Amino acid sequence: MEDAGIYARESSFLDRYVEIGVAQSRVLSVEFPHEPNAKADSEHELLDRIDAYLQGEEDDFADVNVALTMATDDREVLEKVREIPYGDSGTVRQVTMMVPGRSDEDEDDLAAVRDALRANPAPIFIPTHRVSDGPSGMPSDVASKLRALEGI
Repeated sequence: MEDAGIYARESSFLDRYVEIGVAQSRVLSVEFPHEPNAKADSEHELLDRIDAYLQGEEDDFADVNVALTMATDDREVLEKVREIPYGDSGTVRQVTMMVPGRSDEDEDDLAAVRDALRANPAPIFIPTHRVSDGPSGMPSDVASKLRALEGI
């Protein structure tokens, strides 16, 4: 993987671009703009994999190194979301139960999980679209298309 840069490629499936930020071989961000960053390069191995995924090839992206530079509580939630397999889904309550020290009966814990899902810096690689009743960290139309693609 390239060491640093912004990479973007248009997706006809999503009707927008997929743009990734990479530094030190770690994904920093994934966005879905209608127009790419003017400095973005269109060639990157992860964009190739995303293209294949958007064309129906199963990929859980588990090997992709994502830089989760955020509070530990949020990072723990997003790390658990990465465990939801391709084609499966969970709920905010289920994700909450996956995180040590969190209770699905505690409204503050549920709210904290929703906040972490919303703050997801790298959707697709951290598949918050698989949390059926939570925010996904990506535009809702993109999340809907990814759920349909995976049959969830």
